[in-house]
Amino acid sequence: MFPPIPVLSKYGISPTHGFLPEVLPLTRLPDPYYNKWEAIAANLQALILSRRLRGVIDRLPVLSTIGLEHDAEWRRAYSLLVFMAHGYIWGGDSPSERLPPAISVPLLEISERLEVPPVATYAGLCLWNFKPLFVDEGIDSLENLATLHTFTGSLDESWFYLVSVAMEARAGPIITLMLTAIAAAREGDTATVTRCLRGFAERLDDLATLLQRMHENCDPNIFYNRIRPFLAGSKNMAEAGLPNGVLYELDDSGRGEYHQYSGGSNAQSSIFQFFDVVLGIEHRPTGEKPDGPEASDAEARGRAPTPRHNFIMEMRKYMPGSHARFLGDVASVANIREYVETAGPRNKELRVAYDACLSMLRHIRDKHIAIVTRYIVTPSREVRARSRSRSPEVVRQKLNLATASRQSQQQPTKIASRGPQGIALDTSSPREKDDKGKDLKGTGGTQLMAFLKQARDETGEPAVEEWAKRFMNRKPRKEGMNDFFLGKEEVPVEQVEVAGLAATWTMEDDYGGICSY
Repeated sequence: MFPPIPVLSKYGISPTHGFLPEVLPLTRLPDPYYNKWEAIAANLQALILSRRLRGVIDRLPVLSTIGLEHDAEWRRAYSLLVFMAHGYIWGGDSPSERLPPAISVPLLEISERLEVPPVATYAGLCLWNFKPLFVDEGIDSLENLATLHTFTGSLDESWFYLVSVAMEARAGPIITLMLTAIAAAREGDTATVTRCLRGFAERLDDLATLLQRMHENCDPNIFYNRIRPFLAGSKNMAEAGLPNGVLYELDDSGRGEYHQYSGGSNAQSSIFQFFDVVLGIEHRPTGEKPDGPEASDAEARGRAPTPRHNFIMEMRKYMPGSHARFLGDVASVANIREYVETAGPRNKELRVAYDACLSMLRHIRDKHIAIVTRYIVTPSREVRARSRSRSPEVVRQKLNLATASRQSQQQPTKIASRGPQGIALDTSSPREKDDKGKDLKGTGGTQLMAFLKQARDETGEPAVEEWAKRFMNRKPRKEGMNDFFLGKEEVPVEQVEVAGLAATWTMEDDYGGICSY
C-alpha cells in the first residue's frame, strides 16, 4: 500500500504561496508590551551606526512570550529578535561572544516553538520579513515587495532578500502541481503527469528570470562588504573572534550555554530541495562519482536515495520544522522519475516534459554559479590581492566582520583586506592558498566551485532522452568576461576558494549568504 500523499495544510504550507506564510507577516506586534522590541528594530541601522545598539539591548528587560498568540505573532517576534541578535554580535568594534538574556531568553523560547534555531535563518530573513506594497497585487512581483527589516537600510540588502521572496512566491503553485503529478503517476495517468511537468518547467523558467534580476539593485561590493557580514553564524568562527560560538545568557549572572550555528543562507530554502526530491535528483558528496552501490539501487527504483551529503541534510535543521518534515514525507512518495523511466518509452511527450524540467533547473543553477562568482569569488580575489602587499603583522590583526567592512571602504589603502577578517578574507588563515598554489578549502573541506558545478551537473543526470543527456552533460565552453549576464561564470575560478559568509558551499555551511540552489 502506498503511503499517503502529504496534505499541505498539515505542514503550514500554502497552495498558492508555498513555503511563504499563508497569512502575511505582521508589520508590528499588536500587544504594546513588545513596543521596546519594535522600537529597537525600527532604529536598528541608526543604533548600529552610532555603536549604541549593545548598550540599549543591555538595558532592555527580559520580556515574556506569554503575550504572543497567533503563529504570525511568533514569527514576527522571531524575526525581530534575530535581527537584534546579529546586530548585537556583529555591530560593534569587535564581535560579541555573548547574547544578553533580554535577547537570548525569549529567542530560545520562540525558536523552540517555531522549530528553528535561535539564529538568523532564511526563514527569519526572507520568508517572514516582507510585505506587499499593494495587498491586491501578487507577492511574486519584485515591484510589489518591501522588506520589514534590514541591518544596513540599503536598497541592496532589501533587494537581496526580496529576490528570494519573489522566487518563493512564484514557485509556490509548483508544490501542488507536483503532488498532483505524483497522484496521477500512481493511477497511470500519463496525460496529467505530462501536463504537470510542462507547468513545472514553465515556472522554473520564471524563477531563472527572477534570479537574474539580482544584478539590477544589489551591488556586489556593497553585498560583500556591508551586507554579508551580518549574516554570519557562530559555527567554526574562531578566526573571527568566536572560538566557542556565542554564549546565550539565561540571567544577569552570566549563566548560560555556548551555541554554534550556521549563518543565514539560501541553502535553507525548502523549495529547491523540494524540486530535487520530486524529480529524483541525487546530490552526492563533492567529488564522488555516480557509480556507488546506493546510487545503483536508487536508479533501479527510479527515485533519489537518502541524501548522503552532510550539507544538504544539515540545512534542513535550519528550516521550520514542519517544512523539513514535509520534505521527508514527499521523499517517501516521490515517483516521477520512476514513472518516466517506466512509461516514458511509450510516450515521447512525457520524456520531453521531464527532461525540460531538469534542463530548466540546471539553467537556474548555471545562473547561480555566475552570481556566486560575481558577488563572492571576484570580490574575495580582489581583497586577497590587496592583502598580499601588507605585512603579516597587520594581516593577523582581528577585526569585527561588520565594522571591518565599513573601515575597508573608508581607508582602502590601509585595511581593505581586513573585512570581513577571519572568514573568506582572513589572509592569515590556513585556508588561504599556500605557496605551492593549492586551492583554498571551505571549512568542511569542500571546494566552492567544485561543489556548485557538481550540483549543477547532477541535476541533468536523470535525463531520459539521449539528446537531453548530451545537451545537459556537454562540456562547457570557455568562459568569457561578462558571461554572468548569460548565466555563465565571469572568469575561470578553479584556483579560487572562499571559506566565507555568502560563499559557504561547504559541508557545514558555517557562515551564510548566497548559497545552495
